[in-house]
Amino acid sequence: MFSTQLQLKFTSISEAKLAAQSLCESLKNRITAFNLQGLQVTVGKGGDLAISVRFDEVESMIKFEEDLPTILEDIKNAFVFKSSRFSGVCVLSFEREAMSTSVNINADI
Repeated sequence: MFSTQLQLKFTSISEAKLAAQSLCESLKNRITAFNLQGLQVTVGKGGDLAISVRFDEVESMIKFEEDLPTILEDIKNAFVFKSSRFSGVCVLSFEREAMSTSVNINADI
């Protein structure tokens, strides 16, 4: 699995939250187009915004990274922030899904 990590540093948590809303909307609209396998957006109390995007194929990751300037365009026009990015191979990814494995034997069918 391949991954692109973005780290954005804003001057306040308020700016980070506003930017996160805009980025989440933009990223949700690209899930199918870039075949995203995982997406996580995290806001930190110091004005940090972390975005982790996972892909099954390197080609999808490359296409997504080529579109990053367009994705970030709106927030670049609205906020001042520092950013860094790196791409790599995902070494460990774990997400527990909430689900019930119990079966009610006395349930009416």
